[in-house]
Amino acid sequence: MFVAFWAGHYAAEKIGCETIPGGVLDTRARILKIQELLPTALMGTPTYMLGMAEMARKQMGIDPAKLSVNKITCAGEPGALITATKRRIEDAWGAKVYDHAGATEIGAWGFECSSQCGGIHVNEAMFLAEVEDLETGDPVTKPGERGRLVITALDRLAQPCIRFDSKDIVEISNQKCDCGRTYKIFRGGVIGRADDITKVKGVLLAPSAIEDVVRSMEGLGDNYEVLVEKKGDADSITLKVELVPGFPDEHIHELETELSSQLRLKTNLGYNLEFYPDNSLPRFEVKAKRFRDLRNKEI
Repeated sequence: MFVAFWAGHYAAEKIGCETIPGGVLDTRARILKIQELLPTALMGTPTYMLGMAEMARKQMGIDPAKLSVNKITCAGEPGALITATKRRIEDAWGAKVYDHAGATEIGAWGFECSSQCGGIHVNEAMFLAEVEDLETGDPVTKPGERGRLVITALDRLAQPCIRFDSKDIVEISNQKCDCGRTYKIFRGGVIGRADDITKVKGVLLAPSAIEDVVRSMEGLGDNYEVLVEKKGDADSITLKVELVPGFPDEHIHELETELSSQLRLKTNLGYNLEFYPDNSLPRFEVKAKRFRDLRNKEI
């Protein structure tokens, strides 16, 4: 029933697709509907695509990669352009995964093309996209620099949004795409949310960096949780991760060492690591809430 996917529904109809709404169905019913009607494309959040594949495999004995789906469009949260997450979704479904970005207030401003250059094209025919420094608000223009996306919809009449603060974090790129489009490209798509970027032990931490590490490692499941707490005068980060079914206990220490090393390399921070059996941590139907900052908050 999410409003963004009604927009996707009507857009798919407009280009001639037979569309199948699934808003009134639960996950199990949607998987059965895929078996029955043999759709070739899906739309959903990265979290839900992984969750649906997990239910099909573990609870229904169905291999999603053997179903009819060959392409997936993801939106709603970072993930489809996080290399490790994209790979997990593609492996699970046997399908190509494409990222997509927008906001309810302004519409869909960006898309990953079929050439998949590792970024999102801004639809500059309909949107003016600017990038601002997170702290100063000054323009960010140099390739490789990151900032907050401020966007103006050029086609909206009833609800004109001028310099709308999307709170999406993007990275400027000067790369060219093989598709031939000259639209501006944001490397890695939406990297995170300004609401989620936080300082821990004096270091700026983006939750998407943790996701990339967790999902790139064999032995770890798709679900994890990050807690940031204040213990005494010091910040503490706890990362809870699930092990894949049947992971041998004697290899957990080796996995812990490698995970700790990769997290230190990618985020410059140390973590308290906790390992849990498969299916122990919370699941999410739409947008995941895996990062919780509990400092100065009541638990």
